[in-house]
Amino acid sequence: MVLDTLTPAERLAFVLHDMFAVPFEEIAPMIERSPAAARQLGSRARRRVQGAAPAPDPDLTRQRAVVDAFFAARDGDFDALVAVLDPDVVLRADGGTARARRTVVIHGARAVAAQAVTGTRFDPFVRPALINGTAGVVVAAGGRVLSVMGFTVAHGKIVAIDVLYDPERLADLDLAVLDDSP
Repeated sequence: MVLDTLTPAERLAFVLHDMFAVPFEEIAPMIERSPAAARQLGSRARRRVQGAAPAPDPDLTRQRAVVDAFFAARDGDFDALVAVLDPDVVLRADGGTARARRTVVIHGARAVAAQAVTGTRFDPFVRPALINGTAGVVVAAGGRVLSVMGFTVAHGKIVAIDVLYDPERLADLDLAVLDDSP
């Protein structure tokens, strides 16, 4: 039954990789995504199958509204920021080997909110994006991607934030044309 809650791309990435050991590099063309995106889809599916992540809200407009509220609240309204986060929210940041100190996992609304307010200097470079089929953002300046943030929104709250800072993996992403404004 849990497999039925996955998107077709998540289900394919999960089943082919976890059940049949197909490399993500081979799965990516099948689902029309980059290998990194296929890996993320497989990871999200695995967490959901294991019960660690609820199914995202299927309405992208509602997802986007919650993510927009998250960024609006980062500008000084800590209580509003905590309110948009699920009490058990998990933030996973992957800095890779180049930025190992930035690789963290943070649990809980207040702890995630406290971390979120430290990154507001990058807000002018935040661009809305669709990340693995859900609302997210790309942080880019001068045509260079600094990070990608994927959000899982369920029941009107952010339940997970996945941040990719790893320069090596960011270089492998297949991104559409980025706006060159500040």
